[in-house]
Amino acid sequence: MQSLLIVEDKESMLDMLKGLFEEEGLNVLTSRDGPSAIKKIKEERIDVVLTDLKLPGMDGLEILKEVKAIDPSIPVIVMTAYGSIETAVKAMKMGATDFVTKPFNPDHLVMLIKKVLETEAIKRENLLLKEEASRNMPVIIGRSRPMVELMDKVKKLARTKTTVLIMGESGTGKELIARAIHYLSDRAEAPFVAINCAAIPRELLEAELFGYEKGAFTGAETRKPGRFELAHGGTIFLDEIAEMDPSLQAKLLRIIEDGMVERVGSVKPVKVDVRIITATNRDLSREVSLGRFREDLFFRLNVFPLYIHPLRERKEDIPLLAEHFLKKLSAELKMPQKRLSEKAMELLLSYNWKGNVRELENVIERAMILCDGDEIMPEHLSFYYPCNVTSSPKDETDVSSSIFQMVPLQGTLQEAVRAGLRLIESERIKRALKETKGNKLRASEILGVSYKTLLTKIKEYNLEEL
Repeated sequence: MQSLLIVEDKESMLDMLKGLFEEEGLNVLTSRDGPSAIKKIKEERIDVVLTDLKLPGMDGLEILKEVKAIDPSIPVIVMTAYGSIETAVKAMKMGATDFVTKPFNPDHLVMLIKKVLETEAIKRENLLLKEEASRNMPVIIGRSRPMVELMDKVKKLARTKTTVLIMGESGTGKELIARAIHYLSDRAEAPFVAINCAAIPRELLEAELFGYEKGAFTGAETRKPGRFELAHGGTIFLDEIAEMDPSLQAKLLRIIEDGMVERVGSVKPVKVDVRIITATNRDLSREVSLGRFREDLFFRLNVFPLYIHPLRERKEDIPLLAEHFLKKLSAELKMPQKRLSEKAMELLLSYNWKGNVRELENVIERAMILCDGDEIMPEHLSFYYPCNVTSSPKDETDVSSSIFQMVPLQGTLQEAVRAGLRLIESERIKRALKETKGNKLRASEILGVSYKTLLTKIKEYNLEEL
């Protein structure tokens, strides 16, 4: 429910406005003076402020100035008496969204407030930097029994607000399933906010998830809402939840239990209505036994577990997925439609797919680039791992040998060099992660790259499980 704060010193006018907007389904808060209004803005989640210009002590312009200092994103509408247009113009220059003159038409005021709220909702959506270009449900390809059973559970889950834990290897499509649950639910028109808990350092993740107040830390020049507040009314998806720091796990537990978010630097929690979906490629029960994940949080997240089978356990989906990627990538790469030869399909079906669906898409993309004709042959296919080999090379000679075997035979020498360099880069990252026992920050230091660059490379080469 969206919140409106009305600041008006005349009790009769205040009561009339409160009743008017409560009938429109808004959560209405009221104040009869500036200081109490500012206190509410600091403590509550306010979507729009409607303030009278003439008030005892702190007037409407001073309230406007204070609101913009606390949170510039909060729209302020000023009510002014007839004849004070000059002052109203001044308010607009100071950042007011609009103004109305008294006496006003109640229907006009309601329409104005609704328009402002709709505009702000659109702005909030833009802040989320969502990947999808439309609000359509994501395409999920699969006819295998595991996928049919999974989608049946997804459809049933979508009708509820139940907390979901999605488990599966990297590249199986955990975020796609989370989005499907959201878009099939009655929250489909509200935000879907996704965040990768492993991609952001702990000290930044707290501010990103829960928001912060002005002055909470160096550089916090204004109040910023967190991802939970941005997801209000919708769904938040927390990927790689096993990577979350224990101190943040405690804050997440509180949100699940009472729906309250506490911004960094604030002493007053904010009420939010969000559906929480989490995902992991680890065994969370094992993480609990090792003391790396809170047991009480695990049980709150594991209300309804979903498991996505790896691609090697549902190989009947490979032809469908391959055809889907051929069409999709043809449009994206602006290339003629290509088809897979029978031998190439046999090779795809025989491969182990450690990187799952994401790796399959990458293999198809590379093949389309390397193939000059309209039919993709086995020699156009290059894999992260040698086909049908489960053990990793034991020394540098074996590593080099396996890399050369994975470089495609067809293509120019320059293309072969590029492919070989990518494979060497992948092997070097794997070794660094093994040396640091999965410590990505330390691995980035060894490799001489930034933490963000390493995370990008890990995702690119499907190395999340190392």
